[in-house]
Amino acid sequence: MHFVTRKAHFNAAHRLHNPSKSDEWNEQTYGKCNYPNWHGHNYEIEVTMAGEPDPETGYVVDLGALKQIIDTHVLEPCDHRNLNLDVPFLKDILPSAENLARVFFEQLQGPAEAIASPNVKLYSVVVYETERNRAEYCPYKVSKL
Repeated sequence: MHFVTRKAHFNAAHRLHNPSKSDEWNEQTYGKCNYPNWHGHNYEIEVTMAGEPDPETGYVVDLGALKQIIDTHVLEPCDHRNLNLDVPFLKDILPSAENLARVFFEQLQGPAEAIASPNVKLYSVVVYETERNRAEYCPYKVSKL
């Protein structure tokens, strides 16, 4: 099994706020991420495809084509936007790094797999909210806690 990863970055604002909870709960739970007037991050994402290289090209996936998929389905809708207000596919989703990783995976899976060989799958999406904090969504990993 081979893994190929494409990195990208975007800048966006968000607010973590659960409307079913009190303001005090939200403030205590989310801290700075609960500021009423939003705050921003310089996000990085990593999109990993997995499979065997195509015998004709030697590629698991054409990284230029994958870049275009990421640009179209994540960067263009999210870059320099308010994730809570401006991105239709994030409507009613609390934009934590964990939720962003899952939703970005869902946005990318069909288009990314359409440009790859049949034996290649979207494996994971990682979202770095900061250089020290990251969340990964990989529906294929199995672990026992």
